[in-house]
Order: sequence, then C-alpha cells, then structure tokens
Amino acid sequence: MALPTRVKLVDVGPRDGLQNEKQLVPATVKIELVHRLQAAGLKEIEVTSFVSPKWVPQMADNLEVMAGIQRQSGVRYSVLTPNLKGFEAAVAARPDEIVVFAAASEAFSQKNINCSIAESIERFAPVVEAARAAGIFVRGAMSCSVGCPYEGDIAPERVAYLAGLMKGIGVQHVGVADTIGVGTPRKVQRAMEATLQHYALDEVSGHFHDTYGQALANTLATLEMGVWQYDTSVSGLGGCPFAKGATGNVATEDVVYLLHGMDIDTGIDLQKLIDAGQYISEHLGRKSSSRAATALLNKRTS
Repeated sequence: MALPTRVKLVDVGPRDGLQNEKQLVPATVKIELVHRLQAAGLKEIEVTSFVSPKWVPQMADNLEVMAGIQRQSGVRYSVLTPNLKGFEAAVAARPDEIVVFAAASEAFSQKNINCSIAESIERFAPVVEAARAAGIFVRGAMSCSVGCPYEGDIAPERVAYLAGLMKGIGVQHVGVADTIGVGTPRKVQRAMEATLQHYALDEVSGHFHDTYGQALANTLATLEMGVWQYDTSVSGLGGCPFAKGATGNVATEDVVYLLHGMDIDTGIDLQKLIDAGQYISEHLGRKSSSRAATALLNKRTS
C-alpha cells in the first residue's frame, strides 16, 4: 500500500457545482467563492465553462467571472470548453487549463451530446490541438467510467478504450469520473487500472460522486493505488441529475478531513475551507452537504 504523502485537489464547485443551480448566482458571488477557495489554500480551481448560455444559462457570465478574479501566483484556473467555438471564446479569459469531456458509455454519449464516443473525440481533437499550440494544459474528464444511467455497469475495457482515444488526441491528464456515484471500491479500482494502461500515475485523477455514499471509500481505494489527484466540490455543490434528490460531487471538506486524518498533506486550511462552503451555502439558502463541515460548524457554535 503506497499511500501518497501529499494530495492535490481540484475544486470544481464554481463550475460543476453551480452549473445546474436553478437560481442564477451573480458573478460577484462566484468571484468571491473563488477568492475564498484560494485563500483556503486551493491551488486548482475549475472556475466556469464556455458553453452556449442557451444550454447552461448559469455559466453565461464566464468572461465576467474570469476577469473579476484576483489571480494568485501558484493557483491554476481551469475552464470547461465543449467545442472549438467555446475554446476560442475562452482564450480571451486566459485560462491555465481547459477541460474536455467524453463518456465511457455509448448510450450516455448519444443521449448527452448526440454522437458516439469516437465522434466526440473527433470533435475535441482540434480543441486539444489549439490549446496545446497556445501553451494551455489540457485535462480530460471521462464520465460514466463505472456506471451509466442507461447501460448500467461499464466494463473496464470501455474505460481503457476511451483513455486510449484521449491519449491519441493529446489530452495530457484524465479524470476517472463516477458520474452517477454508483461505484464501489473494487469497481473504481478496475476503472483506474484500465486508465493506467494509457496514462502514468501522475496523469490521472479521481472524480467521485456520493450518490450512494461511496465517494470517500472510493477515494481511499484509489489512494491505496497511489493516486494523488482528485476533483472535489466545496460544500458538496452539484447534484446528480440522473438520481433525483441525490447528492452529487463529494464535498471538498470531507475529503480534506479524511486526508488530514491520514497525515496526508493538502496545503488546505480546513477551517477557511469550511467558511468558503458556508458562504456559498448561505447564498443558496441551504445547508452544506458536507458532513465534516456540518460537524465542525456545530462544534464551533457549541
């Protein structure tokens, strides 16, 4: 068991967490959230996406948000770009990294973006090429790497197939995403093993949803493989659109509490992180989905 001594977390709350909110979140609030996250020690923040406001109205203020951030040295700011048009719009915002995505499930790919997995990769090839030519790092998200709402379990061979396609177009890092949160430790390990057929250990990350309460167990299972990079979301922002009322992204606070309890360094101040989560939760008018934050806030008030 080769546990890493340090783990890097990418907080996806400002983008993945807020994109499905029904109430529009003002740009000033999003900017303040990013400021609070970097003040807490986050060095990787997924800020926004450059998608059509017709499909994702919550991200229509992408340029305003990116322009409003007071950038800190050593912090990387990433954006999601679904196509070349989105990438060209994003360049003006000077992202350090772009994120492209594809599914390990053919059914999900057809339902979500109306094309096959191979076709989705063809669409992203010019985006990746343009980004790398501009010196912008390219991260890939592999959704439904463990289970799909339409197909059920996803075979590791399908994950290996997608990872190979992403490697082939020049994607530099891939995240193994359990999009609907059905994964359990052994299944997640198999998906990660399949990805490692094409990517080195330093080029992979985990992105686990907590729909069935398995995200921390899956984090531990991949930590034991030596994985040291993960996507998390402050306050557990972001639901699971395929399981009504279910939680989505694992809370950054819960993962930090786990890691610090295992003497694994994150560079993150948990108390400041809890304050950032409390800030956005209060704005949204609901309690944090983080169990660690809830427990520690109760401890504060008592």
